Amino acid sequence: MTGTETPRGASVVVIGGGVTGLSAAWWLARDGVDVLVLDKGVVGWEASGRNGGGCSHYQSPLFAEEQRLWPMMDELLGYPTEHQSHKIIFGVTQKQVDYYKYIAATIRSHGHQVDDLTGDDIRRLVPLAGPNALGGLYAHTGGQANPQRTVQAYAWALQDHGGRIAQHTPVIGFERIGGAVTGVITPRGVIGCDHVLVAAGPQGGQLMALLDVDMPMAPARAEMIVTEPCELMPLRAVDGNGLYGRQTARGNLAYGGGPHEWIEEIAPDGPKSRPTTPLVRNLAARVAGLFPKAAHLRVIRSWAGVIETTPDGRPILDRLKDPGNVTIATMSGVGFGLSPASGHALRDLIMDGACSFADISKLGLDRFAGLAPDWRQRKGWITAASEEFNAPAALAG
Repeated sequence: MTGTETPRGASVVVIGGGVTGLSAAWWLARDGVDVLVLDKGVVGWEASGRNGGGCSHYQSPLFAEEQRLWPMMDELLGYPTEHQSHKIIFGVTQKQVDYYKYIAATIRSHGHQVDDLTGDDIRRLVPLAGPNALGGLYAHTGGQANPQRTVQAYAWALQDHGGRIAQHTPVIGFERIGGAVTGVITPRGVIGCDHVLVAAGPQGGQLMALLDVDMPMAPARAEMIVTEPCELMPLRAVDGNGLYGRQTARGNLAYGGGPHEWIEEIAPDGPKSRPTTPLVRNLAARVAGLFPKAAHLRVIRSWAGVIETTPDGRPILDRLKDPGNVTIATMSGVGFGLSPASGHALRDLIMDGACSFADISKLGLDRFAGLAPDWRQRKGWITAASEEFNAPAALAG
């Protein structure tokens, strides 16, 4: 997916080969648009391929389209995503159960079937659960998919439609004429464009600053652990105990769920994705609490992906007024599951100027007009502990 010659240009240049940028590029390529994806490293190598694979974001205006599209994605892409509909979420404390009842009511309000589960129901449906399972829900929608396979599927599918991908091609600047961006500057040369989509994850804010646009976000490291495989459960999409994740097709338990570690700065060559022992222990203990009958499983690996979070925790999907040929996307940590719908929305913004299937006005950048410059400090997202933790990483480069 990386050519030896620098591409001269494309109608639409997508900056960022994560799941959001790849999905948008695929939607554009399906319409015959000449689209080129640029990534500073390898597509899907960061948070897009390092997440729990959840496909249900009921609080998003994109939820209905997300749920409509996921069951069709294998057929539409032509490659497997390992998507499975349906999900179980259960609690091991009454506080968790009460919160999951709220989730159930919200999903029902969208017209989807959700069954309430007792502790006995959970132990019947989730063989790894134990006597501490108090109650939860069975959602007949959402489910989960394999992040690595899904990113690969997007990349292959957009190329099948004529789209191009240039890996190891970071964007370091922009060329402008009047009120429009006419090219993106890379170490390999300038690449001309008619339109730019900035979907660069935690580096999006830095890139937009080069265009004198403030896109507020804070980078954080999100971690996951993977256990050795065990017997497959009837339904592999099971969340709870503050965790998200899935059982893989091989039987491994892959789970994350915070707490996230705030990162002070993003290096020019990208964020440092590295797990840490304290959080690995925290996650392992909570997975054992969710699945007591799997508590004996060994943790065989862990990984971290760097996500970006906006001040209100919601995505930004917007086409700018100045420069008028720039569209921006930052998903605030929920990019994977929403990718079929966010890619569709971005295709609409780029080609038509507005989303055709949902009102996404509340995801516009202008909602942050007048934001205090020290908003991170006010929210407590810069702490002495995080500064101390990140210092060794900065010294190591």
